[in-house]
This record gives sequence, C-alpha cells and structure tokens, in this order.
Amino acid sequence: MAATAYSVALLGGARLPATTGATRFTSSALLPRRNLQPLRLQDAPRPSLLRVKAASDDTSASGDEIIEDLKGKWEAIEDKPTFLLYSGGAVVALWLTTVVVGAINSVPLLPKLLELVGLGYTGWFVYRYLLFKESRKELATDIESLKKKIAGTE
Repeated sequence: MAATAYSVALLGGARLPATTGATRFTSSALLPRRNLQPLRLQDAPRPSLLRVKAASDDTSASGDEIIEDLKGKWEAIEDKPTFLLYSGGAVVALWLTTVVVGAINSVPLLPKLLELVGLGYTGWFVYRYLLFKESRKELATDIESLKKKIAGTE
C-alpha cells in the first residue's frame, strides 16, 4: 500500500510500511529513536573566521593604581562637605526619580500616552533638525554655543 503525501511530508520523506487490518504500530516503528541529550557549551559550533587580538600596549590599570588615583582626586577637592552634600543629594534625587517613574508606570494608560508623546517629539525633532542640511548646521551651531556657555568661554 502506498504512503500518502501527508505522511511522506510529515515523516520527512520516510514511507510507512504497508499494513494489514490486524497490525498495530508503536511509536518506535514510525519514527527512528534519537539520542536526545542536553546541549552543552563545548558542543556549540565555534566561529573560526572571527579572530580577536589584544592590543600590544597594556592600558588596564590595577586595583592599586585606581585606589591611588581616587585618593589623589579626593585630596584635590577643596570643599569636601559641599561635595558630600551634592553627592548625597544626587543619590536621593535618583531614588526619588525611580519612585516617581514606578508610580507613573503603575497607572494603566499613562505609560502608553507618554510613549506616544515621546515618539511624536522624536519625529518632530528629526524633521526639524536632522532631515535637511541647513537645519543640521543650525543644530551644530546651537550645540557649540551651548558648549561655550557651559565652559564659560562665551
């Protein structure tokens, strides 16, 4: 008896043996038994075309060098209490921001609305500053003037 096209496609080209009415098949008669073992990392194919070479000069710093550098920077700070106050304020502000973002994220429709606003603003920014050559030049000059204001050279 010939196998149907469905069984041939299902079994990947293997044909079923002809059957009589009294013969029953077990699953091992239909499909070959495969050795199923978990994948191991050493069995993964290794890309042989990708070669990475380390740089010849050693630019990594040891732990002692990093500690000495941090000590030098700490000694260079003139107003240590103000630095500690600003650092503590930055940590508190980061924590508070995380709390506010978590609260906003728990409101059902607000995150999607804010995402839509962000996508709209991104589209406007691309159209306004990045799409045309003249507007890119204008953006570059605005950024340079802002850098000069921050550095105090303007």
